[in-house]
Amino acid sequence: MGRKRRLPKELVEARISGFSHEGRGITHDDKGRPVFVDFALEDELVRYRYTKLRRSLAEACAVEIIEPAAERIEPGCPHFGVCGGCALQHIPAQAQIEHKERVLSEQLERIGGVSPEQWLPALTGPSWGYRRKARLAVRLVPKKGGVLVGFREKHSPLVAPLQSCPVLDPRVGERIGELARLIESLSIPDKIPQIEVACGDEQAALVFRHLESLSEADLQRLSEFAATTGLAVLRQPGDESTVTPVFPEQPRLSYAIDQIGIELSFEPTDFTQINAQINAAMVGRALEWLQPASGRRILDLFCGLGNFTLPLAKSGCAVTGIEGDAALVARAEQNAAANSVSASFAVADLTEQAAIEQFRGQYDAVLLDPPRSGAAQMISAVAATGAERVVYCSCAPATLARDVGTLVNKYGFKLSAAGIMDMFPHTAHVESFAVLDRHN
Repeated sequence: MGRKRRLPKELVEARISGFSHEGRGITHDDKGRPVFVDFALEDELVRYRYTKLRRSLAEACAVEIIEPAAERIEPGCPHFGVCGGCALQHIPAQAQIEHKERVLSEQLERIGGVSPEQWLPALTGPSWGYRRKARLAVRLVPKKGGVLVGFREKHSPLVAPLQSCPVLDPRVGERIGELARLIESLSIPDKIPQIEVACGDEQAALVFRHLESLSEADLQRLSEFAATTGLAVLRQPGDESTVTPVFPEQPRLSYAIDQIGIELSFEPTDFTQINAQINAAMVGRALEWLQPASGRRILDLFCGLGNFTLPLAKSGCAVTGIEGDAALVARAEQNAAANSVSASFAVADLTEQAAIEQFRGQYDAVLLDPPRSGAAQMISAVAATGAERVVYCSCAPATLARDVGTLVNKYGFKLSAAGIMDMFPHTAHVESFAVLDRHN
């Protein structure tokens, strides 16, 4: 193992010449090495401090903005720059959208060798109070005044000392300080490493992970907090199977897709989209492109708890949802029954191509909504379904570009349309939507 490189203490003055996909300014040092500078924008003159040195690149943080870019704005959160939850609060919302559109375009061209025939308008929603899912870190730090609750600091394992978080659902985001004081009042404040946040339309829930047993007095305090705030509180002494309610006894989390008339129930640790408004718009756009009329057959891969499957089924088509998590499939089946819609579901390992070989030649369209790793193992099987159209919702433009490139360059599809969905405002995360059609 090589020696750790010593960081220079001196500040460096430099002109920023570019802007990375991750939302960092780019310059070069006197060795020609690229330097990625947090909180710096293109064309700005800044002074930066090194935070990491490698042989091929360096990382740094802007300490002083000598000549700010015209587009720079004041961040909307006092914790921006310390908290690692956001990366782009110093540029306006429209500039954030344009940056993410450039990222998607560049990835499609560079990785996939493709460009869409049509660019779709970005799906946008509220920039603040939008985040319904989060994992908050907790740590007792007496030197910093007690318990800290929040996201990790940027490029650090330390917990950012938050009092509030304006991107979180306000039911939770405005209570960060209260949560810290609640944990300080418990008998094991140093044995609670995280709080899982899960918000539905009517109910918001907090899952307290604890490494030692909670006392009866602790459970009483948690119950009182839940009753006073209206938040559901659950505890988790082990893995996700150990999550149990503290108060109320049967919390009910759900969200509606109003334009379709569907309501989906979920458990606090289930995967759900974090931005309810963008999710509803995304589902609506998928339905527009998939045209789920009676007689059409649609395959929904990575279907989760039925976020797309149920709206598709309610629109009249025959739809099959496939998901690798058996618990989510059970939830999807329960949601289908509760909404009185007919859909078929199956549990299958979607990292294995054979999982959908049985569906060869059976479908008019395929919907893909994979994790960040994408759907590389599924692409040949998707092509073999006979589908004339594929709609791909992605949370990682690089893997989307890879998979779209395979469908276009190997299996005879064309990229008809693509665009971004601003699921995570103020962050560098790019969610995207692509439509592919088979060449006639």
